[in-house]
Amino acid sequence: MSFALPNLAYDDAALEPYIDGTTMNIHRTKHHNTYINNLNGALQSADGAGMKGSSLEAICRNVQSAPSSVMTVLRNNGGGHFNHTMFWTLMAPVGSASSAPSGALKQAIDSTFGGVDAMKEQFNKAAAGRFGSGWAWLCAGDGGKLFITSTPNQDNPLMAGVAEQPGLPILGLDVWEHAYYLKYQNRRPEYIAAWWNVVNWDTVAKYYDDASNGKAPTMNVPLQ
Repeated sequence: MSFALPNLAYDDAALEPYIDGTTMNIHRTKHHNTYINNLNGALQSADGAGMKGSSLEAICRNVQSAPSSVMTVLRNNGGGHFNHTMFWTLMAPVGSASSAPSGALKQAIDSTFGGVDAMKEQFNKAAAGRFGSGWAWLCAGDGGKLFITSTPNQDNPLMAGVAEQPGLPILGLDVWEHAYYLKYQNRRPEYIAAWWNVVNWDTVAKYYDDASNGKAPTMNVPLQ
């Protein structure tokens, strides 16, 4: 069995005007699909066979134990597949999901950051300040304590020994230029600000519940 491209729960253009349909289509069917193809190829190789059949989460968690000949390929493309699979679930058309955190998630944000606006401000700084390509993350660490971090390239907080601060991601933003350049050109902060309008807080709350139980995000990762 090989990994396959997940379907979106919404149309490519459903996040407009904040995320344009052309970018969504290219981002998913070209960039994300390339990570999947490269990951599958590495797992089919002799050196990658030891991880064949592993879950996407397990590949990310254990990438440092892979043979050196395939470690970088698995790190870049396993991370790329995990990060994007999660990213699509973290967005929803305006009005189709909760527009703000509530319940236990909001309590955790308030306790850690002093409020949602303060959390967003810190997250925005992490996203805008990531040099080059990468991601910004809201995560749960030891004891479920929330923290914000960023990672380069397609690394993610599940990657022990790779991520600067490992943890369980509950919200992530892609700040590679291919995620925003067609609409926002070099105006990354404008893209970051616009993205909050389509964050699916229902899904973030679900991932926070997962993290509270010591689990990485429970996602549908299709196989073919």
